[in-house]
Amino acid sequence: MAEDEMSEKQLNEAIESLCVSKAEEFRLIGYEQVTGRDIWECVSQKYEKEGFPPLYQLVNDILSLKATQFMNYMTISAFRGSRF
Repeated sequence: MAEDEMSEKQLNEAIESLCVSKAEEFRLIGYEQVTGRDIWECVSQKYEKEGFPPLYQLVNDILSLKATQFMNYMTISAFRGSRF
């Protein structure tokens, strides 16, 4: 492995950190119950059919997630019974 490549563990930690950061952002605007795991579930659900995208797309999907997109995901998940 080259020096500039991340290990799988480092990559997972970086993605987790991004999700936690986005959850903190949402808490600042009033969505107080959001967790990093919630963010990851929202973002990653679209990869179930398409497969995982390149890292830059994954990072972009997390950082560009809007509160309205997240709330739509949570609402649909609640109706389907897959959450709560």
